[in-house]
Amino acid sequence: MSISFTASRISRLKRDITEIQNQINNDKIKAGKALSKIKQLQKELRMNPSSPDSSSKTKQIKKLNEEAAKLAASQEELSKQLSAKNAELRQQPAKDQKKD
Repeated sequence: MSISFTASRISRLKRDITEIQNQINNDKIKAGKALSKIKQLQKELRMNPSSPDSSSKTKQIKKLNEEAAKLAASQEELSKQLSAKNAELRQQPAKDQKKD
């Protein structure tokens, strides 16, 4: 492989890794906010279980739990992608050295 092709490939891999890491961090923040909101709503329900908006709060909790589950699945998939990209990046210089 030519040096310029290899350099651009390494650059692309590093950029992809950075984007995946940023997405993982953003998803962690979103999941944390969702879990915090769930705890808040559960606390409000325990303090006043017969309030008129308890049904609404229950629906919100269910929706937030679904969102948290989706974010967890996304985290798992992104972690797999990150591992694959890191492995590919580690192999890149080894490929170049074999061809020299």
